[in-house]
Amino acid sequence: MISILLDSINKRFTMGDTIVHALRNVSLQINKGEFVAIMGPSGSGKSTLMNILGCLDIPDSGRYFLEGQSVGGLLKDQLAAIRNRKIGFVFQGFNLLARTSALENVELPLLYDQTVSSWNTKIIAQAALQQVGLGERMDHEPNQLSGGQQQRVAIARALVNAPAIILADEPTGNLDSVTSVSVLSLFQQLNAKGITIIFVTHEPDVAMYARRIIEMRDGVILRDEMITNHRNAQADLLDSNWLPIVEQKRQKENTV
Repeated sequence: MISILLDSINKRFTMGDTIVHALRNVSLQINKGEFVAIMGPSGSGKSTLMNILGCLDIPDSGRYFLEGQSVGGLLKDQLAAIRNRKIGFVFQGFNLLARTSALENVELPLLYDQTVSSWNTKIIAQAALQQVGLGERMDHEPNQLSGGQQQRVAIARALVNAPAIILADEPTGNLDSVTSVSVLSLFQQLNAKGITIIFVTHEPDVAMYARRIIEMRDGVILRDEMITNHRNAQADLLDSNWLPIVEQKRQKENTV
């Protein structure tokens, strides 16, 4: 089943007297249950592509089908409804509310979903936190959690509406190497359950945990290939030969 289909997508922005072509005739198909990494330097168009995939922005031309539904021409309220029902978002900066418990942060998207009874929101949020391994941290506020735990709260928040797709923008950008692989392990577990995962990264090592890499530059797709030897995050976390190498790299980065 096709999850995402883009046909000749174009997007441009005007910056002063300059027109920036962020996406140029981008065509792309992503099937249900894929795990895709989108790579590219700053200005390559990857963030613009993610915004269009997430129905946060609309293209200037071209067609976008999300699970068979044409997104073109939909009103803002209709796009918001699609985002709430079908897409979960995970950001580099976590975007958690301060002085608000993990449970309340995860519960927040459900408050905008009129199909969920108010008495049921806490139960669903609790289940999402259990799913990401934070069942004992539900009452903790963000400043009482580590960076990895905060990102897991953000992932739980993305899961509460049972999305078909999770879009993650640099989800490991603020994390150390070991914590990053721990988060990638969680993504791999979610992907194994059938959720389509699409994430942006500028790190080739991180991209190798996906099953497909899409590389962009100047608004076009340069490379789109399957990874036959993708890394297993859980196996790496358990590999005593791998962990010291990662720790040495992290310590070296911290001293630079």
